[in-house]
Amino acid sequence: MFFIEAYTIPSGSMERSLLVGDFLFVSKVNYGARIPMTPIAFPFAHHTMPLTGTKAYWDGVQWKYKRLPGLQDIKRNDVVVFNFPEGDTVVLERQDDNYYQMQLRGESRESIWSGFSVTSRPVDKRENFIKRCIAIAGDTISMKNGLAVVNGTPAPLVGTGGFGYNVEFTTADVNLKLFEDMGFKIGSTALPTIYRFEGTPDLVKELKKSPYVKSVTEDLTPADEQDILIFPHDKNRKWNLDNYGPIIVPKKGWTVTLDSLTMPLYERSIRIYEGNKLEKVGNDWILNGKKATTYTFKMNYYWMMGDNRHASADSRYWGFVPEDHIVGKALFIWLSIDSEGSFLNKIRWSRIFKGIH
Repeated sequence: MFFIEAYTIPSGSMERSLLVGDFLFVSKVNYGARIPMTPIAFPFAHHTMPLTGTKAYWDGVQWKYKRLPGLQDIKRNDVVVFNFPEGDTVVLERQDDNYYQMQLRGESRESIWSGFSVTSRPVDKRENFIKRCIAIAGDTISMKNGLAVVNGTPAPLVGTGGFGYNVEFTTADVNLKLFEDMGFKIGSTALPTIYRFEGTPDLVKELKKSPYVKSVTEDLTPADEQDILIFPHDKNRKWNLDNYGPIIVPKKGWTVTLDSLTMPLYERSIRIYEGNKLEKVGNDWILNGKKATTYTFKMNYYWMMGDNRHASADSRYWGFVPEDHIVGKALFIWLSIDSEGSFLNKIRWSRIFKGIH
């Protein structure tokens, strides 16, 4: 509860830094242990009982957010475990999906509530996610052609992380196994000489040396193409997975003007994460019953992204992570199991006790 917790990597959003099947130890001491916000809960169960599928906690008692003193603050590029910010509402039959993204994709609220079992979860009982902290409170984050830019400075992934590339070969007779052994994930396309590769920039440098490679182009979404699934889901912002921003990450004590430009970015933080009653009446914003033109944040926030940039549901889709959602810092891998490996090669021995950077 207060010192260390085991965690399993369930998806490939952090490849190549962390692999599916990695078992981690996560320190709660580094950032300061969070006092339980839902104190009445079954031991060693997160939000669901493993055998019955029923709730493993009682939310009739809720304590305010408090955290013990930690050893350090969250730094840029830390690998952090946190409670999923949009995990407040969950469709039980589709827990791998996002309730809010379901509506953005066209499903109506009425059809979801009538067709499925929907529940709400308190902060500390929401699903655990693990991502890399790209920007801390007070930073300005943007994305330009797939490259993260923090406070005006490009922040490329070095030695880790994956991107998508379209690779054209000089011939259709290519042994793809050679490139898979290098570390690439390869998918086919409609053309016999073009394949979609997923890998790191370092691997691509080696790939370009092959005499069979005619061209390599990064698979990027054009800057002027809008994706409404991208936060803040604002029709006036033509943002997408590879091009968005700039966005200022809220910092405790920072005051923002309440207007049509800022509210798509910060309304959820003010209303949901910080617990204010906020509504728009005409052209005015009413905050806790009074007209307001500014708001001062009570918490620090963070911008989290997966290293596997084109296969990661992260802050680009659901925005900021409040400080009260932070669980801890990922320290090292204590076991790694490859589900696709043979009987004698199930354990990835080279990853055991490997530190996380």
